[in-house]
Amino acid sequence: SKLPNKGTSLHRSMLRALFSGSSHDATSPAQPEAAQGQPVRLLVIQADDYDWPVILRGATVHGRPIMVYQTGWPDIHVHASTYSSARICVEILSLAKCATPPEGLALSSGRRITMQPDFVLIRNEVKTPSFDARSKLNGLMFAGVPCMNSLESIMMFCERPAVQGFLHQQQRRLGDAFPVVPQHFCSSSKSLMYGYTFPAVVKVGSAHAGVGKMKISDHRQMSDFRSILEMMPDEHCMVEPFIESQGDLRIQKIGSHYRAFKRIGISGDWKTNTCTSIMDEIQCSERYRQWADVASQLFGGLDILTVDAIIEAETGKELILEVNGTSSGLHPDKAQEDNEFIKELLLQRMTAALCTDDPNTAI
Repeated sequence: SKLPNKGTSLHRSMLRALFSGSSHDATSPAQPEAAQGQPVRLLVIQADDYDWPVILRGATVHGRPIMVYQTGWPDIHVHASTYSSARICVEILSLAKCATPPEGLALSSGRRITMQPDFVLIRNEVKTPSFDARSKLNGLMFAGVPCMNSLESIMMFCERPAVQGFLHQQQRRLGDAFPVVPQHFCSSSKSLMYGYTFPAVVKVGSAHAGVGKMKISDHRQMSDFRSILEMMPDEHCMVEPFIESQGDLRIQKIGSHYRAFKRIGISGDWKTNTCTSIMDEIQCSERYRQWADVASQLFGGLDILTVDAIIEAETGKELILEVNGTSSGLHPDKAQEDNEFIKELLLQRMTAALCTDDPNTAI
């Protein structure tokens, strides 16, 4: 008979111990006395860029060092249970290639890392055209793991109409101080009865970064598009007027730090976020700060966000297009400084979440 793989047997033993129901797990978050002096385990979901173990090197939370596990959504499994004081276990199949492995740990072929996160930082999208990690996010929510931004807000950002609905509510409340591009929502192809301004832009589902978007010239082309949408019966669609632009804006807020950028496309593509463009930092006016402050109220509050807006070519009028949450990208020239802002805010949030006198909430 085939001999069991030693690494696999050890991994299964750890999972059995984790969810055995024992209340004497020395590494359990429910045992605050045992946690004193032990590293805080931080799970970072960011597989595309930056080295968070290096960024956080030497940092502590209430005197406890931080052990950082950086990986991507496709490379984890989440186990959560109410039968064990451990609550949650995350299997890491592969560490992020851009990150330094946790000290003393390396992922060899066929070996998995099993860890219990005390806190989570999510910097990648949960749902993209190639994968959907909402089931894993649900596991983190089930276990009640603290996160920046909140897990609830990250889940809501998977549904773009919920975000846009908040923006339109604020536009009705604040008027011209918070201008939002008008939009039409339809739950399926059967409710796509758009008869307003052409050309228009259709956005299918909750995709981002230019994916799932198409420019429609007239009602005949819209009719053709509707026939395509019929092949996606579970997808909603939003339609908005196409705005000939002189550029677009991105307002960034990380805690109390603000930045503003202006981007101008130079390749002639109407999607400036996917074409060749020039992006420069500009002064972040009080008007832009107000936009970011209003957007930061979304879903109970956002620590990291960006507001995207467009500048109409003919009038110079600025209209808000959308808000992005914790997965907002950073300008390459400002990334090092902005990651330091994220680090400072992260340590504040971790300290608030993990350092408490309440024995029922201490980790």
